[in-house]
Amino acid sequence: MSTLDQLKGQLGRAWESVAEGWQHLRARAAEAVTHFTPVRSADTVETASDVVAVNAAHWALLAVEVRESDDAVIVRLEVPGMDADGFDISVVDDTLVVRGEKRVERESRQGRYHRMECAYGSFERRIPLPFSVEAGRAAARYRAGVLQVTLPKHSRYRARRIQVDSGV
Repeated sequence: MSTLDQLKGQLGRAWESVAEGWQHLRARAAEAVTHFTPVRSADTVETASDVVAVNAAHWALLAVEVRESDDAVIVRLEVPGMDADGFDISVVDDTLVVRGEKRVERESRQGRYHRMECAYGSFERRIPLPFSVEAGRAAARYRAGVLQVTLPKHSRYRARRIQVDSGV
């Protein structure tokens, strides 16, 4: 086997390894990476900030934590730059669905953007829940860019403490 054939084989194996790693990363991050759909009105005149909004990042990482307590599932979702009333939250088939719209602030009329990596527009994030929950008793709060949704577990999934009789 020639040196060129050996090099070709090694490059092929290296490329397969990179491709496999990329597929693994993509599969693990698929739920966290969220697409933002820019909202544009047909009757609006485009200003410089409208152009920025359209050309801004269309994907963002909305990091989430799903934690279980004895009685509830607590979901924390990092969504900076939102108003508390800008969320639409629902539970569909043991999946928490969080929708919203992040708007470009149009207060600044001075200066130019040289880099814009913040995603703006409407988004939807679906978070699978580990247990059935009682959606009617859910509570949500939004502080410092973090949305926290507390979802009480369905009664059959709640932890039950069993007392042990000492026999005395």
